[in-house]
Amino acid sequence: MSVRVRIAPSPTGNLHIGTARTAVFNWLFAHHLGGTFILRIEDTDVERSRPEYTDNIMSGLQWLGLNWDEGPFYQTQRLDLYRQYIQTLLDKGLAYRCYCTPDELEQMRETQKARGEAPRYDNRHRNLSTEQEEAFISEGRIPVIRFKIEDDREIVWNDAIRGQVSWKGSDLGGDMVVARAADSQDEAFGQPLYNLAVVVDDIDMKITHVIRGEDHIANTAKQILLYEAYGASIPEFAHTPLILNQEGRKLSKRDGVTSIDDFKKMGFLPEAMANYMTLLGWTAPDSTQEIFTLEEAAKVFSLERVNKAGAKFDWDKLDWINSQYLHHLAPEKLVDLIIPYLEEAGYKDLGERTWLVQLATLIGPSLTRLSDTVKESRLLFGETLNFTEDALTQLKTAGVKEILQEILDKIPAELTEETAKEIVNQVTKSQGVKKGVVMKSLRAGLMGELQGPDLGFYCIKKVGINCVYNNLYLRCKMRGINRQFLAF
Repeated sequence: MSVRVRIAPSPTGNLHIGTARTAVFNWLFAHHLGGTFILRIEDTDVERSRPEYTDNIMSGLQWLGLNWDEGPFYQTQRLDLYRQYIQTLLDKGLAYRCYCTPDELEQMRETQKARGEAPRYDNRHRNLSTEQEEAFISEGRIPVIRFKIEDDREIVWNDAIRGQVSWKGSDLGGDMVVARAADSQDEAFGQPLYNLAVVVDDIDMKITHVIRGEDHIANTAKQILLYEAYGASIPEFAHTPLILNQEGRKLSKRDGVTSIDDFKKMGFLPEAMANYMTLLGWTAPDSTQEIFTLEEAAKVFSLERVNKAGAKFDWDKLDWINSQYLHHLAPEKLVDLIIPYLEEAGYKDLGERTWLVQLATLIGPSLTRLSDTVKESRLLFGETLNFTEDALTQLKTAGVKEILQEILDKIPAELTEETAKEIVNQVTKSQGVKKGVVMKSLRAGLMGELQGPDLGFYCIKKVGINCVYNNLYLRCKMRGINRQFLAF
């Protein structure tokens, strides 16, 4: 059997991390078994679907490296197929026309609530006579199409992640609507609804495995009944754990950033995002391995190692994974990624590419996100510094001004690494302090903070002194020197 899986997002919003994680698992499963990964756009919700959301979903998947083998297929282009399948249910007597008005349905639900019952459709129009139907039609009522679900039916399947799952027909809310009301009485029925369209597509596309979030479990029970109604093979199901926030609730827009586009803008690399999402609910055979490409993960991926429990979204872990990719990124490639952040910050005169590569080499080991670029390099582009409270405290410490003044006095017109190291050693000795005090004071004065990239001497262009700072000493050629800290 050739494995065929699909990712089927609805274009009612930008690509959500939950949908993206589902796509990752489907892609890994397909590639592990040499199968086919299909993209299907479920756009039958015409009121909420937008072309820009479709574009965002597709570009987001491609950005993550989740290229599809077939598709995209659009449900709005397959309506005739759905109509054929709906008519088949009617012809078999497995579906019927329901003429209930919204007011009648609401009154039914209110009555059930008053009796302490769970609201459900009571199947009141399942067995209408010809005369009753004609009466409703004469009133101008336009029906929906409902699929029959027997209350005493038990639906059981072996879930690849959760084991045996069982649902009772009585828990599915009564006979299920599979097609909306038509726009006029001249049409047989209206737009197909989710469960019907999904099943038809899966049958037509010969889907063998359906891998999706656990919030679809109730839908699975309904869809199995539809597969049976059509005499079709039922795919294997696997329901992945939900992505949870730190409070243990399902991650939602209320938690802030949830779309892949947002993560991209925040400065996360696509490789890091795909890597992290792989670990959101799945454990590698080597549990100590946390950094891997999609291709590497696909070699060892299995649904048996997907957890049942919800996966908490961990910002710290995502940051760590992203930093690992950034720290191993070649400066030549990193340059192209950091330039947009510098330009967005208003730095237009970025200098020659050779210098920018040096900048990337310098700040790369300090980056957690690409968006940190501005913070880590602002001293090279700005005319002034913003000093943190810790830096101000250090600069106001007795003896610090004298340390910094002596360093400035000793700097020659052309500074080499060896000369810079020697200056630090000389000042350390003449001032009678530890080298750590000298370096801490330099960092405070030159950076305006006590933490940051491996920089010691910065230069403002108007002064024009080149500086080198290496591993808390002096390396990487820079421009000018800032004397403003001597005002403290």
